[in-house]
Amino acid sequence: MADPRTEVRNDADLPVAVAAPDPKNVQELTKYVTVLLQQMQERFQTMSDQIISRIDEMGTRIDDLERNIADLMTQAGPEEVDK
Repeated sequence: MADPRTEVRNDADLPVAVAAPDPKNVQELTKYVTVLLQQMQERFQTMSDQIISRIDEMGTRIDDLERNIADLMTQAGPEEVDK
């Protein structure tokens, strides 16, 4: 099973519903373009949300790592440096 943190999603595999691909008049063309732009906005928003979520997760993981390093340094005690 793939690790969801490293899984790469291919949006090309997602179904896309668009208006008639061969618009016959200005109204159909307008609707086609409007639907296409809405779908692009939705995909952009989804990707943006995923990126922000991953950045937040990385921030949490970095904080945990810093805390663990500080704990290890405390457990190791002070080291004397030979000169």
